Amino acid sequence: MILISSLSSLINGLSKYTPPGLVLGASAAFLEDGKYFDPWLAEFFGTLLMIFLTFSPGKWIGADSMPLAWASHAVGVVASDYIAGGPHVNPAVSLAMFSLGKCNYTEMYVRMCASMAGGLVAFPLFLFFSESMGWQQLGGPEYSPNDEKDDFSQAFLNEFFAFFCLIVMIYVLNFELNFGKYHYWIKQPMTAIGIRYLIEVFGLTGPAMNPMLGTAWAVFASGKATFPEGSEHYFVYWLAPFAAALVASFGYAVYSGSTFFGSKLPFGPVKAVAKPSAPPMEEKEKKKKGGKKD
Repeated sequence: MILISSLSSLINGLSKYTPPGLVLGASAAFLEDGKYFDPWLAEFFGTLLMIFLTFSPGKWIGADSMPLAWASHAVGVVASDYIAGGPHVNPAVSLAMFSLGKCNYTEMYVRMCASMAGGLVAFPLFLFFSESMGWQQLGGPEYSPNDEKDDFSQAFLNEFFAFFCLIVMIYVLNFELNFGKYHYWIKQPMTAIGIRYLIEVFGLTGPAMNPMLGTAWAVFASGKATFPEGSEHYFVYWLAPFAAALVASFGYAVYSGSTFFGSKLPFGPVKAVAKPSAPPMEEKEKKKKGGKKD
């Protein structure tokens, strides 16, 4: 009885300091006998790197210099992606990739769980660094309603269009353009510049452009080991980017002729399809002669 009571006290004590959902997020790494363990690791550590390298500009780096903050943010976007091996680090991006058949359902789920776990760990971890080193605390995306009549529609639209622009940029730079030998080193800085521009343009909600960032920051900022209770948080930071991901992915499927949730759409593609090259002269001659050799 004493052992059970002690164990109960220990669990209750740990629960006050353990981010909600962390155990569930970590357990996803072992689905299907660990088949998706590598993607889980990439998402978890990629999220830690992304938050550390892209949230510190303007706070720890370039606090008094906008050009330096922009430059360090760009370096952070490229470095976090390159070091972690190109993770999604964004549940809405994972949903978009799943809708286009770039990953299956289980992989999408694992990537979502891993990025959430990484975000829930990142903010408390970097608070420890900022306090111990005497640095300015990192901030995060959040929205304060104007008054009690605020229905959060403006906040929803802000997150919707911010993520819509982001995912369209991802599709164009990754699936449509090809910069040849140095494709990665050109498209990643362009992605970084685009993200920074969207942050400046869609400032009403942060913006998060990432459900994980919105919720991980809300959990940390509340000082409680609980997820946000208000439905408006999920309306703005989850439903808006998810809706934008599906709208943009549907549009891209129409444009490119890709499947959408495994189904071929009855219209499209809008994208011009390259015609097969003409057969060599020798093949033409063979066809004329019925395939017989001279």
